[in-house]
Parts: sequence; structure tokens; C-alpha cells
Amino acid sequence: MAPKRRCPVCGSRRWRKSATSGLITCSEGHVLQNYRVETTEVDEFGPHARIKRKLHKQSKKKEHSGANPNLYYGERGRYHYFQCLQLILRMQVAALTKAWGLPPQFETVCRDVWTLHLSLLPNPPPAEPLYFAEDRQDAKPAEDTLGLQKSSPPEDPESKDHAEDKQNDLGNEEDDPEMAKLMRENSETPLSSEDETTKVHLYSRRKQLRKMYDTPASNIAVLMVACWTLRLPVMYMDFIRLIEAYKLPYLEPLRFLPVSMTSHLTKSTSKALSPSHAPRTLDLHNLTSRLAKLMYAKFEVYTPEMNATPTLWRAVRALQGNPTLYTMTKKVARMLSIPVMLHRSLAAPLQRLTKEDATWRKYDSAVPEVSLIATVIVVLKMVYGLDGKDRSPKERDDPACALPRLPEYLACIEQLDETTPEELRFTAASQISVLDMDAETLDQYLEFCETALLPREDRRAESNVVMQHFPLQENHSLTNMQRLQQEITLGDPQPLPATLPALALREDECLRPGDSISIYNNLDVLGDLPEQYELVVRRAAHWAGVDEDYVSGVVERYERRIMSLWKRTRTLEARGGDE
Repeated sequence: MAPKRRCPVCGSRRWRKSATSGLITCSEGHVLQNYRVETTEVDEFGPHARIKRKLHKQSKKKEHSGANPNLYYGERGRYHYFQCLQLILRMQVAALTKAWGLPPQFETVCRDVWTLHLSLLPNPPPAEPLYFAEDRQDAKPAEDTLGLQKSSPPEDPESKDHAEDKQNDLGNEEDDPEMAKLMRENSETPLSSEDETTKVHLYSRRKQLRKMYDTPASNIAVLMVACWTLRLPVMYMDFIRLIEAYKLPYLEPLRFLPVSMTSHLTKSTSKALSPSHAPRTLDLHNLTSRLAKLMYAKFEVYTPEMNATPTLWRAVRALQGNPTLYTMTKKVARMLSIPVMLHRSLAAPLQRLTKEDATWRKYDSAVPEVSLIATVIVVLKMVYGLDGKDRSPKERDDPACALPRLPEYLACIEQLDETTPEELRFTAASQISVLDMDAETLDQYLEFCETALLPREDRRAESNVVMQHFPLQENHSLTNMQRLQQEITLGDPQPLPATLPALALREDECLRPGDSISIYNNLDVLGDLPEQYELVVRRAAHWAGVDEDYVSGVVERYERRIMSLWKRTRTLEARGGDE
């Protein structure tokens, strides 16, 4: 046995060879010099090399979702949202039936209109809460394992060749970049900044209306169509006043819903069911007119015209008018063909005497009560002028003799406009302060807060220390409800003073009723209205719940319509005289 070589550095005879580098080192770590390893390089290790392989198994933790399992999302949440809306609608029907003394048929009509409303939505709610969809998803893997997949129909070779040729043609067009660029430039049309602004405004307006179709405001539209079906003389401000007085469930309605329904509402759904303020008149009219139009267009369910006689009397009384003013307004409204329908498509088209005549006019789809009170303003302008100039009748047979004098009449209108009804003293629009209340007013305010803030009686706590030691006294008098019902049925409760003097006759040369009537352009933003005319328009706008510009625009359109009728009558009379 050949002796082992000693290390020239330390003299050690213990050697070892590294398996990875092939170097020979002694026990002290000195590398043996002048040593050559005559082995070929291989990719794999030799049979004597030790390779350790270890597969690390990653521990998968079960993901726990932090979402509340009681909340409903998706189609199931949408179905639950409409369930809440339907329950709120039933509460609103019960509140209106109690407040206005409506017949029991009102609930039946509301139920039918609600069914039509759901079917006419752009995105109707699902018919069921989609439990069957979950069962289908669970049953699909079982069908796949059993091989119960549906067999696809055999392909037609001719149709397959046609599809391949079409795909090749499309590919050739895409491969030619110049041709694609020319076609893209040809399809694009330059838009000015005004066109872009108008397009964005129309898109936002349509998007806003699309969002309102399934909001709580749509319930008021359903109630309005039901009232029109029963020929009830109601208007949009009647519902708005009840909402602001918390007589009609609309603001914070979640306190009326049971816990079994509110526990499944998400944050967004709860916000959608809880509007922060009462709806506007124009928004309600847009929803109501759309519903009536689609009901007639798709199901041929006709909504009758407005019960115009009592509503016109309410408009006359809102401007402190008397029966003479009512009779004059009725004649002018018949001459102007005032629209009393929810939408112009429900009314018969206008009679065309010539080919140039239109089948409908502007503001034919306006708010009906605004059209009526605008006609009253037109008659008042014919009698008084409302431009700061005195006008007096000359003959005793003039109907203007039965109307009051202008200064006293305008003073009554201004006083009525500044007076807040007792039922609306504590609404959001009221400016009254708690510091200015006396003891009786403070008790009424606490009763209003109890009605507006506390939940339903069956949802209140049985033992409440505050309610036990500091109970709120109930008001057993029904004067407020009777006064509210009288206002809704008969109009404003303030009677016309009997001592109001009438217009006096004047024989001297002065302006007569109907002379020098000024028509004010609503689009003139720099023009100022006379104080007398502005006072009357402001009172009419407050009564109807719209802007003053909207009322003045309707008045201007009706005045120009009278001018065109007057010119046409004079032309026909001139032709008859010539013949």
C-alpha cells in the first residue's frame, strides 16, 4: 500500500476531495498543488454525489371574508330593494287614505299602476330572489361528470367557408394601416365646444332621469297617476307638503320598516331608500308623464284628463281671486286649448286649418297646475296690466268692475305669500328659531319632532326612562288635520276680505282693461320685470312649486298664442268684408 503524501505546508496526511469543485485539500484546508483531474465535464452529478431535494409544501390558509352574510348584493339585493319600495308604497297609500278620506278602490288602482310601473322600467327587477340560479350552479358540475352536456348542432360546411372568407376580409383590412387610418378619419366628425357641452349636458340629464326611475320619487308618480285615474283634484305640491310635514312616509322611511327587512340592506341601498329632501315638482312631473305615456303606448291604459274645474278654482284662490276671475279664466283657457293631460301624446292632436299648422304646441306637456295659474295671470294682465299704469273700466257691463282695486289686491297677495301655513312651520324651508318660540309653539315643535324622528310604535323600546319620566303629551285635537284636508280639497283657506273695494268707473281718458299689454321675453336675462307682475309670478311659483322663470315662460307663450289668434281673427274678418 503506497504511503499517503504529506502536506508540504503542515505535514498532514488527511486529504479530501470536494465533490463540487474537484480540489483536494488537507485537513487544515491547504490545497494540493500540481494536481490534475482528468475527467470530462458532465451536466449531471455522478453516482457517488449526494443530492438533497426537498419539496416545501405551502400552507394554504382559508380565506375568511369580512363581509356581513346578512347583506344582500346583486340581483338579490335589487329584488329586496323593490320589496322595501313596495312596502313603503303601501304605507303611503294608507296615509293618503286616512288624510284625504279616499275610497278603498284607491289601493286597488295603486296596486295595478305599481305593477305596470315595474314592467315599464328600463331595467325591471327580477321576478324571484334567484334562489333557483344557485341551485343551477350547484347542479352544473354533476351534469358535467355524468356526461350530460348538450350536443352542439352539426356545422354547415358552406356557412363555415363563408365565415372564414369574412374573417379573411377583415384581416386584410386590418393589415392595411393606411386604409384603416383613412376610414377612421372619415368616420370622425369634428365637434365644436358648444356641441360637446350640449352633448355632455344631455347625457348627464338622461343619466339623472334614468337613475330616478326606480327611486322613492317614482312611488309619488304612481300615487299621482292613481289619483288622476280616480279624477281627484290633486297636484304635486299636495304630496310635497305632506312629505315636508311628515304626514306621508317618504323622508327617513327606514324607521317604518321591520328589522327583518332593514337587516339585509347595504349602505348604498339604505341611502337610496332614504332621500334627504322632498322631490321637486318638475322631477315628479317628468316621472308621472313618462309613466302615463308608456302605459298608454304599451298597454293601452289611458289616464284621463285632470279634473280641471276644482283645480282651476284652487289656482284662482291661490291668487286671491273671486268667482268673476274664475269665469273669465275659464273662457280664456277654453280659447287657448290649455292642456289638461299628463302628456301631450294622450290628448287629441290640434285641428290643422292649413298645412303649416302644428299638431301640438310648446308647453303642451307642461305642469297642468302651472298652465292653469298662468292663464289666471294672463287674465290679470288683461285687466290690470301689472306694469305700473292705472287702468279703469268705462262701462258698467265690463267684468273688471267686479274685481278689486289693484293696490289692495296686491297687498292681499303679498300677505298671503309671506304667511306660512301652521302645518309647515317646522319644515326644512322654515326660518323659525327655537329661541323665538313660546311655550305653546315649543310643545308643537316637540310633537313634530316626535312624529318626524321616532320610529313606529311597535318598534319602540318597551321601557324607556326618558319617555317614562318626561312623556310628550299627545295632541288630541284634529284641527291641523282638518285644516290640511280643507287646504288640499278647497285650496288656500284664507278667504277674500269682504271689505276689499272694487274697481271704480272713470269717464276721463285713461287706459282701459286690455289696452297696451306688454309681453315680457323670458329669455331676456338683462330685463327686469315690473314689481306688480313679479309679485304675482312669485306667488304663483310658490304655489305650484316651480321656478319663477318657468311660470313667466308659460305666461309669455300663452300671451303670444292669444296674439296669433287675434291676428288670425282679424285676417278672416277682413277677408269676409272684402267678399
